[in-house]
Amino acid sequence: MAVNYVCRHCRMPLGSLNSIQVEDYRLGFHFLTPEERKRIISYNSNGDATVQVICEYCSQTLESHPELVLQSNPLQ
Repeated sequence: MAVNYVCRHCRMPLGSLNSIQVEDYRLGFHFLTPEERKRIISYNSNGDATVQVICEYCSQTLESHPELVLQSNPLQ
């Protein structure tokens, strides 16, 4: 199983963990509510997980221009 981290706004790959078995608690997923998990984590047919986070560039841009949050795809 691989866990792939991508920016939810610009879709930039941010990193990947490749391991036979990675427990959710070691990644901190157990702190998420079921709704947050559904919104942030997706699984594909081979069991790999994609976790949507925000990269540093998009975070800084949204801090500087908070009005962009109102757009459906603010940084694409």
